[in-house]
Amino acid sequence: MFDPAIFPVLAADGLTNGAVYALLSLALVLVFAVTRVIFVAQGEFVSFGALTLASLQLGKVPGTLWLVLALLAISAVVEGISQVRQGQARRAGLVLLSAVAIGAGLWALLTWLAPLKLALPLQVLLTLLLVVPLGPLSYRLAFMPLREASTLVLLIAAVSLHLVLSGLGLAFFGAEGSRTPAFAEGQVTLGQVQLSAQSLVTILVSAALMLALYFFFDRTLAGKALRATAVNRLGARLSGISPVRAGYVSFTLAATIGALSGLLIGPSTPLSYDSGFLIGLKGFVGAIVGGLVSYPVAALGALLVGLLESFASFSFSAWKEVIVFGLILPVLLWRSLTTRHAEEEE
Repeated sequence: MFDPAIFPVLAADGLTNGAVYALLSLALVLVFAVTRVIFVAQGEFVSFGALTLASLQLGKVPGTLWLVLALLAISAVVEGISQVRQGQARRAGLVLLSAVAIGAGLWALLTWLAPLKLALPLQVLLTLLLVVPLGPLSYRLAFMPLREASTLVLLIAAVSLHLVLSGLGLAFFGAEGSRTPAFAEGQVTLGQVQLSAQSLVTILVSAALMLALYFFFDRTLAGKALRATAVNRLGARLSGISPVRAGYVSFTLAATIGALSGLLIGPSTPLSYDSGFLIGLKGFVGAIVGGLVSYPVAALGALLVGLLESFASFSFSAWKEVIVFGLILPVLLWRSLTTRHAEEEE
């Protein structure tokens, strides 16, 4: 029997999780709109963000550092070869020297600061410093060479990247889950509902990030360039907007959103190396509700996913995931019946 008194509690819990899913759905819509990549690996940024912070809490150098250094070295070599083929040998040398300097600086910084167990805000900054570069580095190695390929080929590359990152997460962090410290302790009373302070922080930070994304796309030149690329890649290119640069920006934003989502959800849910995939899929359901094109509808769809998950976990806990992912079916059916099908355009 459903007790009406529990309704506000479940709604608050659903909104907290839905706020994180909304961030991930926005990142998925952004990446797909700009690069046509259905970014299956978005959830790995979530788990890497939480687990990197957990390693820093223990005074350990996170395995994420070695992944960033390896990707940086490979990217520098690939870019250097590309520059040499274009007759830009001097620029190739500068690329390699820059990569060596950045890698050495990052290694020295982390090996010095990680054992000191710094204050939480500084550890969060170190976590972002390690996880955010995974976005543009992944784009450079996995997707930029395939930018003219079909959406199916890009999806296969995204699935492959997910499997690689998931395996590396297991090697770096082990199979056990980790919980990160809360950004705020205590309880907050809102009317008849008691929220944990961490849940309130999650909702407020998520709302602030969404507002920041709105101003970025609406008020900045880089944001307008991304919007133009999403609407028409060929037209954007003819207007002097680089689709490659837009791809770098979109993947950097996706990695930032993913890492912050992991930091926000980590205190309430223990995360392991493969937890991010399921969280990312729930963000993907929200993105599907928005048709992978509409940011507001995707965010609302993700909030719906959070609420549906919360109420389903109370009444039908064994069927929770089935109910949540079953939401995709009527949405896809409705879009199939109402959308005019056409060949993929440039």
